[in-house]
Amino acid sequence: MKRVWLWGLIVVGLGIGLGALAYAFSQRRASDTPTSVPTLVSAVVALPTPSIVSLPLPIVIAPSATRPSPPSITPIRATATPVITAVPASATPPAPPTAHVLPTEVIAPATSAIAPPYGAATYVFPLQPANVVSYGACHHDYPASDMFAPIGTRFVAPTAGVVEYISAVDPWDSAVDDPATRGGLAVTLVGDDGVRYYGSHLSAVEAGIGPGVRVEVGATLGWTGKSGNARTTPPHLHFGISHPTDANDWRTRRGEINPVPYLADWLNDINTTPDLTITGAGAC
Repeated sequence: MKRVWLWGLIVVGLGIGLGALAYAFSQRRASDTPTSVPTLVSAVVALPTPSIVSLPLPIVIAPSATRPSPPSITPIRATATPVITAVPASATPPAPPTAHVLPTEVIAPATSAIAPPYGAATYVFPLQPANVVSYGACHHDYPASDMFAPIGTRFVAPTAGVVEYISAVDPWDSAVDDPATRGGLAVTLVGDDGVRYYGSHLSAVEAGIGPGVRVEVGATLGWTGKSGNARTTPPHLHFGISHPTDANDWRTRRGEINPVPYLADWLNDINTTPDLTITGAGAC
């Protein structure tokens, strides 16, 4: 009913408006003056506004086809590809580094000797520099010499020869105290003079030193330290002289004759070859 009444009111208003416009048009033609137009306009404006105009407008949602597509994301890939090289089954694996050679392993002989510039000397003092070294006149239990020196003092080849044995790892266990491992890191050299020279308790073995490697007099074999059962003593080199036997004969290589007289000669540049027949001295 309200809508019918409203539309009736609109129709009546439109009729009145059209009639007023017709009357105004006739008067304008008669007098050519627009004096009645403002009144007619105000009458039209005064008409009540239909309530239908205040209805809420529908909300229009655009179809998904018109929505902008999300930006594409391109994954970032590494430009460098790691290369993993596999050793063929038929290839010969590389030799282990000498810093980790066990006493039972053997390194292929070097093609050339390791030779420092010692001129025509046949023998040199086994620790360099010699002025930082001290040692006693005898050794406990068996002939040898404990040569005390700061850690890192060079242990050198007392004469030219071939490396017989090295221990580049410290296998000594204080709970077991195996005498075969008491030397810790060690190197054995068989000289061209037929004498074997042994140095132990090292802190490291020189790179490239291994069984079968030929060295010249004064070549660096390693550095003094506190390995083996010297962990609780001042750093020193255990130096032993013996005749060659089996490379793993620890009991002989640790010392058979007193090295002190020869150390004194070598310190004074006297080339004296150890005499392996003189036994029974050097232990205290």
